[in-house]
Amino acid sequence: MKKLVDTCGWIEWLSNGKLISHFEPYLVDTKNLLIPTLIQFELYKWICRERNIATALEIIGATESATVISLDTNLALFAADLSKEHGLAMADAIIYATSQKNEALLITSDKHFKNLPQVKYLEK
Repeated sequence: MKKLVDTCGWIEWLSNGKLISHFEPYLVDTKNLLIPTLIQFELYKWICRERNIATALEIIGATESATVISLDTNLALFAADLSKEHGLAMADAIIYATSQKNEALLITSDKHFKNLPQVKYLEK
């Protein structure tokens, strides 16, 4: 099964957070990993703020070894429907829609996803 690690999981991994051991197996299995372009955006922004542009570009380059999923009209409209249905903010809806559309398990520690189908929620 394909996996999609939410931005919070990437940040845990990059910052050596307490959940690193839970997220790492999914992040290193790049042949089964999906990366929405929205997560690339969020990662780039966070890494530039916390480290530097060179490191951000290096990490984004590494995400390219997984399957990158771009936002298109179909996915945007599906995300809007999921947003209404589950009360999700735009970014969360796009990430969740990407996982649902691609039949992937969403791995996250974000409480917004806690009780949604096809989500593996990791308690902080």
